[in-house]
Amino acid sequence: MEQYDLRVNLLDIDESIETPSGKNTGYENFPVGSFLLPVKLRPHISTFYRFARTVDDIADSSTLPPTEKITRLEGFENALLGINYSDPKYNTGHKMRISLAETKTTSRHCLDLIEAFKQDVTQNRYQDWDDLMYYCERSAAPVGRYLVDIHDGGKEAYEFSDALCKALQVINHIQDCQEDFRMMDRVYLPCNWFREKGISNLSLNKDKTSPPLRYVFDRCLDATEDLMTEACQLPVKLKNRRLAMESAIIIKIANTLIQRLRKQDPLVSRVTLGKSTYLWACLRGFGELAFGNRT
Repeated sequence: MEQYDLRVNLLDIDESIETPSGKNTGYENFPVGSFLLPVKLRPHISTFYRFARTVDDIADSSTLPPTEKITRLEGFENALLGINYSDPKYNTGHKMRISLAETKTTSRHCLDLIEAFKQDVTQNRYQDWDDLMYYCERSAAPVGRYLVDIHDGGKEAYEFSDALCKALQVINHIQDCQEDFRMMDRVYLPCNWFREKGISNLSLNKDKTSPPLRYVFDRCLDATEDLMTEACQLPVKLKNRRLAMESAIIIKIANTLIQRLRKQDPLVSRVTLGKSTYLWACLRGFGELAFGNRT
């Protein structure tokens, strides 16, 4: 196989097969590659975020047919594995492979993300909580595991980072439940909980949340709080203090969002944190770890 310097031959995004959604780090509920993280790792974290956003956008594209989505996702998988060195359309995948090699990080987390987004193409309903959590194990948990690995955190922290990432994913699912249903006919909420209350997924298409749908949201939030109970142990399980501070901030943001989702209606408008509330959550998370006891 002929190899060449990918740093020289990679194409710009305009010549690739990506389908940018316009979503960026400002869309996320959590800071991405913040100043708290080591300077030398921030470019690699940015590369990972770009890769994750790229493959997610392909799966969510409203213009690509399902077969083409799968083809493109498999192309990124090949780029990660070094199979299509000569195909510069997969710029972002090649850059991710280079980054993984430089940081000596497994490609497993990126491959798991691709598998999850392939699932998005073929599956649009989740029958129960366990079914949803299985999806989150590949769509969300790999993000936390990548950050743990790149900071030499040790696999013993996976359990707690998994819980945090799954919780963040469910929070996002509730925030975007109406848009996901209307735009992509996807429901990332347990269908059996809808049935228990005698409602269908069409309740997500209303102008406001009905009491039965409120039950579904609250039950999801109850289960998410269980995940957060486990996730709260993550900062003290991490070896890198900077990542520990970052995770403490994200935990505080997640808990604040859960409380806001209990009080506000995600069908009326997307429930988010204002700048002042977001900043206050960041300061509280930082302060609790910085000035508390870390054993």
